[in-house]
Order: sequence, then structure tokens, then C-alpha cells
Amino acid sequence: MRIALSVEYDGSAYCGWQVQLHSPSVQAVLEKALSSVADEPIRVVAAGRTDTGVHALGQVVHFDTRSDRPQRAWLRGVNTRLPGDVRILGGHPVPDEFHARFSAIARHYRYLILNRPQAPAVGHERVAWEPRPLDVPAMQVAAGQLLGEHDFSAFRAATCQSRSPWRTITRLDVTRHGPWLVIDVVANAFLHHMVRNLVGTLLDIGTGKRPPAWAGELLATRDRTLAGRTAPPAGLYLAAVHYPPHFGLEPPQPLLPV
Repeated sequence: MRIALSVEYDGSAYCGWQVQLHSPSVQAVLEKALSSVADEPIRVVAAGRTDTGVHALGQVVHFDTRSDRPQRAWLRGVNTRLPGDVRILGGHPVPDEFHARFSAIARHYRYLILNRPQAPAVGHERVAWEPRPLDVPAMQVAAGQLLGEHDFSAFRAATCQSRSPWRTITRLDVTRHGPWLVIDVVANAFLHHMVRNLVGTLLDIGTGKRPPAWAGELLATRDRTLAGRTAPPAGLYLAAVHYPPHFGLEPPQPLLPV
């Protein structure tokens, strides 16, 4: 039986999603809890590997098991065995052809910025902080230049192992909610550090360091060394993963203060 689960986690205490030998990972604690309920070793496959300090509101995983358990066991039973910063939100059996990574048709990341002179005392590991005033209309103009299918080499990490730098961004919104800025980006897939590098470039434009046209110019250069800084991981959330409707996996509503 193949089962898909939607998982929420605070990545502050973890080295990222993927199992590491000498550091705690989200994958490791989830597999331990699932294995306990299944009474057999369980290995999970995720829609995306989040980095150190990055969070998820709607990570999707799948695993195969011979254990016949009611659905409540995979939800409540596993949650009682998980630490408080990792939770399963839902899940159900899926066809064998389902794959958490390769069946996904879009991924939605959300980046949260507190834009005020004072740094946050509460939740500082869950939000990025920018003390300088941000010009949201300028950031929105810049974001519009990055929509569509492009070679995003200028926004990929030097260590990125993807064979192709081509990705398609279908949504890139910058909105203000009082002192909060929210950047939502949806694409078919992402390169390593692509979202954080996009945000870093938008922040340089928002602070007036660069003009809005710079975003399109960077895209054309395909040169990462010319782009903006890599934004910190604390503000980044994997908000949702989208699949074809026949799999019956509706993404959760993002739980954030805005």
C-alpha cells in the first residue's frame, strides 16, 4: 500500500528535510514515528528537500508499507510519536503510480518579512527582518519581469545539481499587510536556493539599492555572481504542493499570521 501525507513543520531545530548522519532532520523524526506505528522500517519520499531552518506548511510525502492500519493510526498515532514542531495534517492511500516529487505539477513557497525598525523578539526564527523601508510597488514591477519560463541560472546556488536551469514561474506576488511583507511564488519546480535568491534580489530593489528593471537584466545575464544576496532561511515556508486532481490531494490553507 502506498500512502501520501501532508506534513507541517517548524524547521528551526533541524538541518533540513533530508537525513544527515550527525544532525537532526525532519525526515529522520518522521520516519522513526511512522516505523513505530507500522512496526516495520518506513522510508518516505518528499515533494521537496527544504534546507536548514526552512519551514513547511504543506510538505507532501509518500511511503510504501505492508502494514494494514486505519487512517487514524497514520494521523493521530504518528502525531503522538512526533516532536511538537512536526505534525501530519492529513493523508490517505494513493495509487502506486503516485510519487510525491515527480507527480507534483506545481510548488508554492511563501516568504515572510517583518518590515520595521525593530527586530522581532518573538518568532525571530520564523520570519525574516528588514529594518529599511521597502517600496512594494517597485518590488511588484520587478517580480512581473520574472514570470514565465526562463533560464534561472542567475538565481540558482553554485551547488545546485539540477540538470536544467529552466523553470516556469506562474505566480510571483509581493503584498504588504501592515508591517508584514509576504512574497508568494509558484512554479513547476525550483532550483536550489532559487526562492531565497529571488527574494534577495527583490529586497535590493525594495530598499532602492537597485531599480526594478534590474530583475529582468539579471535574468538575461544567467550569472549568479551579479544577483542579490541569498535571503535568510527563517522567512521561507513550503506552503503547498499541487497535484493532478485525480490523486485527491488538496493543499492545506497556509497557517500564517497574515
